Amino acid sequence: MTKFNLDVAHSSIDFSVKHMMVSKVKGSFTNFTADLEGNSEDLSGASISFDIDVKSITTNSEDRDNHLRSADFFDTETFPSIKFVATDIKKTDNGEYDVTGDITIKDVTKPVTFEVEYGGKGTNPWGQEVVAFSAETKLNRKEFGLVWNQALETGGVLVGEDIKISVELELNPA
Repeated sequence: MTKFNLDVAHSSIDFSVKHMMVSKVKGSFTNFTADLEGNSEDLSGASISFDIDVKSITTNSEDRDNHLRSADFFDTETFPSIKFVATDIKKTDNGEYDVTGDITIKDVTKPVTFEVEYGGKGTNPWGQEVVAFSAETKLNRKEFGLVWNQALETGGVLVGEDIKISVELELNPA
């Protein structure tokens, strides 16, 4: 098994959530680490984890970002990170992977499955091997204690319950 280092300049963790029942707000976490130990062409049997600095959340609105960091949502003073540790990796019939693991948000840990696509392997301009993966999942924010909301005069609520998470990773062998 090979240990891989995250190429932070070419990796991202993004999310989107319904806003006012009609549009989506998108955001990202700009500070995170990811550990992968395995085969560069097959995730089966690999060890995968990531750790997100929740204070690094950005949605292109300073007021909204500060609200997300507050006790109404992530309470980053008490719970500064989101953690994921893979517990099972299965190759699917279409050659992709279902990576199931435990995700901890605030003080709640629940199983989640990411649908992972192997992007391929190549060599960057500096001669380093690069492997890439894309992953997606959906979480219900209320299951993790992220329950703040506001009713709208027109019906419905300000913030949707389902959060779509998209991860793009480029890694180099250590």
